[in-house]
Amino acid sequence: MKYHLFSIVILTSLFFACSTKKEMVNFAPKTAANDQLPSHFNLAFGSCNKHNEPNDLWDDILVSKPDVWIWGGDIIYSDTYNMKKLRRLYNKQNKVAGYAALKSKVPVIGTWDDHDYGVNDSGTDYSKKKESQEELLNFLGVPEDSPRRKQEGIYTSHDYKTPKGSLKILVLDTRYFRTSLTPSKVIGKRYEADKEKDATILGVQQWKWLENELTNSEADFNVIVSSIQVLSSEHGFETWGNFPEETKKLLEVLVTSKAKGVIILSGDRHISEFSRIDLEGLNYPLVDFTSSGLTHSYDGFNVEPNSYRIGSVVSNKSFGLLRFNFETKKVHMQIKGDNGTILQELEQTY
Repeated sequence: MKYHLFSIVILTSLFFACSTKKEMVNFAPKTAANDQLPSHFNLAFGSCNKHNEPNDLWDDILVSKPDVWIWGGDIIYSDTYNMKKLRRLYNKQNKVAGYAALKSKVPVIGTWDDHDYGVNDSGTDYSKKKESQEELLNFLGVPEDSPRRKQEGIYTSHDYKTPKGSLKILVLDTRYFRTSLTPSKVIGKRYEADKEKDATILGVQQWKWLENELTNSEADFNVIVSSIQVLSSEHGFETWGNFPEETKKLLEVLVTSKAKGVIILSGDRHISEFSRIDLEGLNYPLVDFTSSGLTHSYDGFNVEPNSYRIGSVVSNKSFGLLRFNFETKKVHMQIKGDNGTILQELEQTY
């Protein structure tokens, strides 16, 4: 109970309850007709993937015509200290026919989560983090002379410009610097909030980088990729809510930076859902779009609390698609399953 109260107090002190700018929210499965809505940039993303499970969604992802594919973490399930095993699994994923077809036509970027970073729920104490970083950068095809090869952590930014507008994607590293998690005393919950001031997710240098990127961004939209959920904090698993000071700092940075059109993408949970709040000081609602379960999902999902959920949880295997219209300042977000089924969608104006 202490976990619930603390999380809710921290969050509600920073923003109002729910957005009033609900342009369109559809929760029932639909046809692919809405894929014809006009957009100037398409972004697809997903997480929680195993090369040796049926990889059924890559053809659907390719059909959605993304301008970029973003890995949201758990690209593979290595859970190891053995870099040969890690490399072997990345190589096997590269040989999955559907993914290879996508990769040949669409730029691929992304981050890691615990199972491809190292071991379950691991953070800064993972002893092979430097070696693991090299393997991920190799998998993503990052050039040998890239500054990312020398920095600690895999965080980076990508800028995309179109004739109609621009988009910045900020890829966070929520593993390399993350301090220890606090075990929960509540039955049924794994972790609880760490109230220590020095507890961190991003670490000093990454925080400086993120603040600078957001403050100096001139993009029409700024997409932040976090492998773990930011807004949903009541379930007792990994979440930014386990680090309330970091959560508070992130939301404050979003306000003070005056960055336009910030959207958060997250994974990890083996479910997909939309979370949304009105953050005091922003003139648009903040959405945390979770897409998790490319090859395996929480089929037995029943219920869990999330004060900021819009709609319902999708427990089908799925990926996320965002369609940006720079003229109308609208983003059409879809949770999509096999055969292009639209499992849920949200349209937001910025």
